[in-house]
Amino acid sequence: MIETDAGTGSALSLPPELQSPRAKLVYLYLTTNRRATVGEMAESLGMKKISLYGILKTLRNEEFIQQQGEEYRLA
Repeated sequence: MIETDAGTGSALSLPPELQSPRAKLVYLYLTTNRRATVGEMAESLGMKKISLYGILKTLRNEEFIQQQGEEYRLA
């Protein structure tokens, strides 16, 4: 699946391994925002922090994202 970033016109692609709609949402959020804290993602995406921690752990274990201090970014 390929999405287009309206701001730059470049194509954003999702890794085919991502099956969860919420994981895809978090991945796309980090693609467009470069880096964010759990609090920023919770506020912007309208998700509970407890849900985000599980998603971020999975994305980190699959090496799609990295954690630096309190911030997360794409790997």
